[in-house]
Amino acid sequence: MSQLNGNPLLDWTERPAFDQIQAEHVAPAIVKVLDECENALRALEEDPPLSWKGLMPRLEHIEDRVSRVWGVVNHLHAVRNNEALRRAHAQTLPQVIAFFNRYSQSRPIFEALTSLKESRDWESFDSAQRRIIEGNLKNAALAGVGLQGEALGRFNTIAARLGEIQTKFSNNVLDATKAYQLVLTEPEEIDGLPPTLLALAAQTACGNGHEAATAETGPWVFTLDLPCYLPFLQYSKRRDLRQEMYLAYNQRASSGELDNHPYLVEILRLRQEQAKLLGFDNYAELSLDRKMAGSVEAVLELLEELRSASLDAGKKDVADLVDLARRANAPEAEDLRPWDYFFWAERLREEKFSLIEEELRPYFPLPQVLDGMFDIVHHLFGIHVIPADGETPVWHKDVRYFHVQDEDGEVIASFFLDPYSRPAEKRGGAWMDVLVQRSNVVADPGKKLRLPIAYMNCNQSPPVGDKPSLMTFSEVTTLFHEFGHALQHMLTRVDYGMASGLANVEWDAIEIASQFMENWCYHRATLKSMARHFETGEPLPDHQIDRLQAARTFQAGFQTLRQVHFGLFDMTLHTGFDPDRETVETINRQILAKTAVLPPVEKDRFYCGFNHIFSGGYAAGYYSYKWSEVLSADAFSAFIEAGLADQDAVRQLGRKFRDTILALGGSRHPMEVFTLFRGRKPSVEALLKQDGLI
Repeated sequence: MSQLNGNPLLDWTERPAFDQIQAEHVAPAIVKVLDECENALRALEEDPPLSWKGLMPRLEHIEDRVSRVWGVVNHLHAVRNNEALRRAHAQTLPQVIAFFNRYSQSRPIFEALTSLKESRDWESFDSAQRRIIEGNLKNAALAGVGLQGEALGRFNTIAARLGEIQTKFSNNVLDATKAYQLVLTEPEEIDGLPPTLLALAAQTACGNGHEAATAETGPWVFTLDLPCYLPFLQYSKRRDLRQEMYLAYNQRASSGELDNHPYLVEILRLRQEQAKLLGFDNYAELSLDRKMAGSVEAVLELLEELRSASLDAGKKDVADLVDLARRANAPEAEDLRPWDYFFWAERLREEKFSLIEEELRPYFPLPQVLDGMFDIVHHLFGIHVIPADGETPVWHKDVRYFHVQDEDGEVIASFFLDPYSRPAEKRGGAWMDVLVQRSNVVADPGKKLRLPIAYMNCNQSPPVGDKPSLMTFSEVTTLFHEFGHALQHMLTRVDYGMASGLANVEWDAIEIASQFMENWCYHRATLKSMARHFETGEPLPDHQIDRLQAARTFQAGFQTLRQVHFGLFDMTLHTGFDPDRETVETINRQILAKTAVLPPVEKDRFYCGFNHIFSGGYAAGYYSYKWSEVLSADAFSAFIEAGLADQDAVRQLGRKFRDTILALGGSRHPMEVFTLFRGRKPSVEALLKQDGLI
């Protein structure tokens, strides 16, 4: 069987055979698809149709053909990373970028789209059609369709180079994360660490050549993977080891062969040059041209409002930790540092709320959390989530597959869930991605509609021994967050692939549904349905639920300032940063002077691992988390006003949320969609109340 005939990247309809796809399949598949789509594009350019039916379905076919194959390659690059796949990805990435540049910069297509907008048919188009045409015109402008000659050549060179070095940046972070290990062998070195973390560290040790390692006797291997790193900082009584772990994490990819300094500076230079070529003063203006906020001033206004509201609260948050450390006669009380923060915050949470996160883990085994999450979306949105494991090939044995059914039992969508951390091959963090969009244009043969399929990827604590994955409460909220993204992708009712789900939605609005879903983790009925002890079946006691709810605003000032810091850092780098006059470290210190309530760390190089803005989609857009959170908090406040105990009112509002925010996708502007649900424009007040800042 040749690499083309029977290539699993090409030969699939509903879902690919993930277990058969190898690095050797990538290049032949990409070459074939790009060649086919180039021929289709040329045929379209020779005589561009000047009607929706003649033009737009053919454009969607071209976009979808490339995206469905390249999307699978990108997905596997993120979850099953290895050297062979990296090489194949690096080899084909420039070709994919070049094709999308060529596609977006097509003057005949641009002129045909312009004709559609200026035609007498414009008023007869529905809102989705108008948004799609306008979005395509805007994307073409930002992709350089108006450039010519030397400027166009330089723009495309920049695009190719950015694709290359952003991938290198991400790979360096992955490699630096998996390269670090803290091996401990003495009992005094693990003082304070909980049994669950010791069991995970012993399991890691067994996988690294220490076959006889046990949770009780060691040796214990600790990594920078978040399910290991964060509990270590929260519980280790060894301040010197906490400092070592903190610095190792925040200095990832900042030295040696994996040093990201040169890449991030080059990324910033190239983005600035790209913006200038397109007529913008800086990259932030370019980025915001396709976002809700619209202007740098609007973003800075929101961030300043949040900074002002949280600064005093953040200072008090730290003062409370210092007070506790003093009462414990801890030497760090006189010089509390970032590697002390999580340890003392956890001690204060325990004292203030009698809430010990490790004691909650047994109540949150993954299967039960999933059942509880599926129950609440059934109540809110009238859908059923049905396991479909074994129905389709997966890329790892731990990956699960589910169908989503509407109230009449009809399958309307599906999703994969990849829940556990695999630091050797899977990038960190949590994210939702798209396998295929809902569309009536590119439906499979014999079907009127292609149903949406999502990927949900988390990096939570894996099962240890014969125990299921016992989740921290923060891992529970992360799972709900990603499911919110998946729901917006899956519950869309838009049949145009170019505007269904999250397609054509302004970037700073895409976190609304995800952050909305997090609120239900604090909902008593939801907690009682999913939180039961994995051994005894005993429900989470009411007093523990009371404590979880009370602790929601714990250290909210500090945490808000942290997000404001990241948002300001990102926006500053993409507006006025000049690497010839200043360094990224200098910018970071300037931002810290306005946001930090702990002394800055001299050797902190967190930005060398800041994938969100240097290799993800959040460049000049990190503020989007807070922007969307304003809208999601306001949306949830509608349920609070209606009465969370009133099941009929909650169900009615849930259907309205589904019919607007989840259903309308990119067919309308997000502000219009929000106003349809809420009856008014959003207010920041709901978020400040939710965080206990007013």
